[in-house]
Amino acid sequence: MRKLVTGALVALMMALPVQADTQSDKDDFYEQLDLLMRIFERVRSEYVDEVDDKEVIEAAIQGMLRSLDPHSTYLNPDVYQQVRVQMEGEYGGLGIEVQMENGVVKVVSPIDDTPADKAGIQGGDFITHIDGKAVMGKTLTEAVRTMRGPIGSPIVVTIVRDGEEAPFDVEIVREKILVRSVRHHIEDDSIGYIRITTFNMQTGEGVETAIEDIVSQLGSSLDGVILDLRNNPGGLLDEAIRVSDAFLDRGEIVSTRGRRRQNNNRWYATTGDLLDGVPVVVLTNAYSASASEIVAGALQDHRRAVVVGDKTFGKGTVQSEIRLGRTGDRAIRLTTARYFTPSGRSIQERGVEPDIQVLFPRRKGQKVTPRREADLSGHIENDQENLDLTGEEDIASEIEITDDDLLEGAEEGEPPVDVQLKYAIKLLKDMSSLPKSQVAEARPVSE
Repeated sequence: MRKLVTGALVALMMALPVQADTQSDKDDFYEQLDLLMRIFERVRSEYVDEVDDKEVIEAAIQGMLRSLDPHSTYLNPDVYQQVRVQMEGEYGGLGIEVQMENGVVKVVSPIDDTPADKAGIQGGDFITHIDGKAVMGKTLTEAVRTMRGPIGSPIVVTIVRDGEEAPFDVEIVREKILVRSVRHHIEDDSIGYIRITTFNMQTGEGVETAIEDIVSQLGSSLDGVILDLRNNPGGLLDEAIRVSDAFLDRGEIVSTRGRRRQNNNRWYATTGDLLDGVPVVVLTNAYSASASEIVAGALQDHRRAVVVGDKTFGKGTVQSEIRLGRTGDRAIRLTTARYFTPSGRSIQERGVEPDIQVLFPRRKGQKVTPRREADLSGHIENDQENLDLTGEEDIASEIEITDDDLLEGAEEGEPPVDVQLKYAIKLLKDMSSLPKSQVAEARPVSE
């Protein structure tokens, strides 16, 4: 019986390959598996409460992956479904932004032209029941999962609205909802602003559309574009490459190197800079991670953009999603490679250093130290020697910006001034006044 269970466990734990060179190593490998099974059997039979075998095994798998590094993890069916929604950037749902308040779901706002908007759902509404079942006692994640479902399927939500005497039901038919990862607008009459909140399957197209719209609005009066990657945790590598390509005309964007040959790759920009050389500033902070760092690193190395703000998070590893199970409804996310910027820098543990550091002012005595990759327990260390990238003249060094410039327009009682954004606007305005030949000198010649 033990042999059968052990064999099943070996298969369950992703059929770990035995690559031992000696019989002794093989014996030790199977002895450790046998030890794991004996502990599992003791837990099943002697733990104070009855345990769920599936949960215990999942915990063992999760523990094994988490012992490798902070980003390798097991995705059970529920988590995997949420991850797919996040990465694909679309789902069958109602189209509302929600939060939990007093145990029920509060609508922050309906998204324009979505089923919820068409059904008359309003910001401030409370959802107390979903298909007749009370929301009270559920987590926000559970409630959101219940509201999502197949496109075309109906759902009934019970609404409590201020000014209405009694709760009322609203039937809504789910439609495809796109997760908007890119927003853009015009700043200070001549500066394009593009904000990326995550890198999902909609991001590359969203950035290209944003650039097209900004150029069509401003034309020759466009002084520059701000690409805001602050608080962006990353996402899909392919989308980071596509976004970088939108600003580059040629040259390498990023490379990856892993233990297996299939994880060693290089990606290059295609011909055509969508902005045709218009100056760019990239805003970063300590929470700009992964795919955000790929974009910031590529544009910085190619001298295509000036990076302004704070040092990035420092996650320079690539996670591959490996599907498991007969139905492919679960997966592991396994670190399989490191990525490198065009100059060969590994950002792992170090992050992207801004060309111009601009930090938000802190109150007197306030000490806030953001946690980065290097602070995570078990993180992969960067064993790369520091590269000497000195000797290149920085166009930003010619721009003088004073504290008065940053604080100008701030009034008492108003929200704090976004000093990084204000700095970027001032920087682009000043860069636009420089001769084009001087701006061009800051860009590299790619081979």
